[in-house]
Amino acid sequence: MPWREDTRLYYVLVSELMLQQTQVPRVVPKFEAFIAAFPDEKALAVASLADVLKLWQGLGYNRRAKFLHQAAQMIVNEYGGKFPEAEADILRLPGVGKNTAGAILAYAFNQPAIYVETNVRTVYIHHFFADNFAVDDKEIIALVEATIDRENPRKFYQNLMDYGSWLKSQGVRNIAQSRHYKKQSPLKGSIREVRGQIIRVLSDNDHTEFSLRRQVVADERFELALAGLVADGLVAYTGDQLHLTK
Repeated sequence: MPWREDTRLYYVLVSELMLQQTQVPRVVPKFEAFIAAFPDEKALAVASLADVLKLWQGLGYNRRAKFLHQAAQMIVNEYGGKFPEAEADILRLPGVGKNTAGAILAYAFNQPAIYVETNVRTVYIHHFFADNFAVDDKEIIALVEATIDRENPRKFYQNLMDYGSWLKSQGVRNIAQSRHYKKQSPLKGSIREVRGQIIRVLSDNDHTEFSLRRQVVADERFELALAGLVADGLVAYTGDQLHLTK
């Protein structure tokens, strides 16, 4: 994982947003291509959102690309190009919630921040709540606080992630025992599927709505998908032409 070999702040931010809702094997090649195109927050901040969305294709949940783009602009324009170190300031970055901020503090700053994500839940439920259901993150957080290696939290979390992944490879499927578990809806047949198709088509050329309909699944999901992309600021109109936001 390149963001482990080089834990610079920008790499950690990019990887953490990419890893939201996406597994590591899919993220690694996308991360490498993204860093090659946008090697630092300054390069990303001045890029067009359209170019960022093109590089993001294949990861899904395209709003994450917009959040990352906006975060880079905030770092450059509001923080003077210096990555914020205080948790409150990190939480101001678009797309960064409490757990993502904790991961940034642990991996980039080697601070003993406490956070919970899927692999953390897998490990602690396996060892401490094997017979429990509706396990609250507060219970897990208390155990993380009691067991974290405060001298080297970065390595602690890296090992925890690897152990959680290994448990899953051995057939441990306990994440549904978490009170916070929400099963991801299937891509097939979803509005998200059509949103991805629209982004992919517009990555090649601008289109009228009529010509766009001819190249995607233009069933009852089309209008909702397109309206959502426009509302999210990912797609825009210039005259009658639709294009990725520039």
